[in-house]
Amino acid sequence: MQYVVCIFVLNQGKAKISMSTRLMKKTLRILLKSNFSILKYRKSHSRIGQWFKWLAPGLFVKRWLLLSAVGVLLTSLGLSIWTGMTPIFYTLQLLKEFLGWITTIVPNYISGPIIITFGLLFIFWGQNRSLNSITQVLMPEGDEKLVDRLLNHRRLNRGPKIVTVGGGTGLSTLLRGIKDYSANITAIVTVADDGGSSGRLRREIGVLPPGDIRNCLAALASEEKLLTELFQYRFRAGDGLVGHSFGNLFLTAMSEVTGDLERAIAASSQVLAVQGLVLPATLTDVHLWAELADGRCIEGESNITKAGGKIVKIGCTPENPSALPKVLQAIEEADYIVIGPGSLYTSIIPNLLVSEIAEAIASRNIPSIYVCNIMTQPGETTGYSVADHIHAIDVACGKRLFDTVLVQSKSPSAQALVRYAQENSHPVFLDRKAVKNLGRKILLMNIMHEDEQTGVIRHDSMMLAQVLLKWYEQVECNK
Repeated sequence: MQYVVCIFVLNQGKAKISMSTRLMKKTLRILLKSNFSILKYRKSHSRIGQWFKWLAPGLFVKRWLLLSAVGVLLTSLGLSIWTGMTPIFYTLQLLKEFLGWITTIVPNYISGPIIITFGLLFIFWGQNRSLNSITQVLMPEGDEKLVDRLLNHRRLNRGPKIVTVGGGTGLSTLLRGIKDYSANITAIVTVADDGGSSGRLRREIGVLPPGDIRNCLAALASEEKLLTELFQYRFRAGDGLVGHSFGNLFLTAMSEVTGDLERAIAASSQVLAVQGLVLPATLTDVHLWAELADGRCIEGESNITKAGGKIVKIGCTPENPSALPKVLQAIEEADYIVIGPGSLYTSIIPNLLVSEIAEAIASRNIPSIYVCNIMTQPGETTGYSVADHIHAIDVACGKRLFDTVLVQSKSPSAQALVRYAQENSHPVFLDRKAVKNLGRKILLMNIMHEDEQTGVIRHDSMMLAQVLLKWYEQVECNK
């Protein structure tokens, strides 16, 4: 741009131009020409690269191009048979004479490759224009993003079938990371929530709580950032709307329109272009209860955490809710099962209280792992170690569901530790001997994200997904 301005200024100068000025103008023109040539070369090189991307394995493009060529040959053959070969015979004779005349002027070892080159250029040109026409309709932003999306789509569809079990922010954090590695994801989500916006909708309208499902749908959506902001938006004014999130109201409305939560989730997934499946553990209206060490019996998921006692037993009413058939099918077809992260007693165990789910997971001889929380949760797991988390799951479902536990290796910063200690929350202690006595292997990795400003500690979506997929590949390779 500076070069252009300089030329413009020089051209507007005096009529008499010195020799040095002329040399400057000539130099600037050469520089401009060289820059444009480089840009043109880069653009051409990039376009050629995009052409070859269409020939990448797994896109199912090469086979259809070949099929099209075979179709042209068969059509020509059929036409020749139908017409008794008379027109085609004379056409071939004329073509033979023409080609013979060409070879008398230009030798065949030169004219042949030239014609082949032109033929290939026409093929590439025609295919490129065809793909551009399709791209302008489907993705106006350009051909490059379309082919990259197709390649990514094929890669994700070949990913392992992963079943995740949990709820709350922990499960949505996990989904946000593993959706970059596989499209074959099934998230099994608890429907025992009875607090906040979900609890109000459950009491007033009678729908199953949509809160955790909303978080998972937003995490698996293609436009995740925008949808998360929209789904998590809470109304600040309006009679009856204050405190409700848009996502909860959306799912509630869809439940009314479609007839039940399962259909509402399926319809919402289509509307939101969700990658994978989000399924409620059960369509039964379940309520949690817990017995505390001091003898109290607390009913309601939101009340259990508020009670502030040590939980010795947890259950639900009705006692044996039926699992969603699609959930059992997903577990049966799964290649990999991930339990957690999330609140132990109010997000993870409620799913496993559906006995059919616990039995289905226990019956599968596939890689399964439990992602342990980084920090203890006041009112639920105060003072719990890694072994205590594992023991609680074993007792709640009466079965061994996983053989490996993923534990955070790096300690949080001193600032974060002080902040959490004020809330009576501490890092989950790894008692190796107790974990091994429970027959579990330990995968010790750094999967933590610490917000520098707020000091909030969460699992890092990408780091967690990378560790889980790498571990799965190693287990599969060692089989």
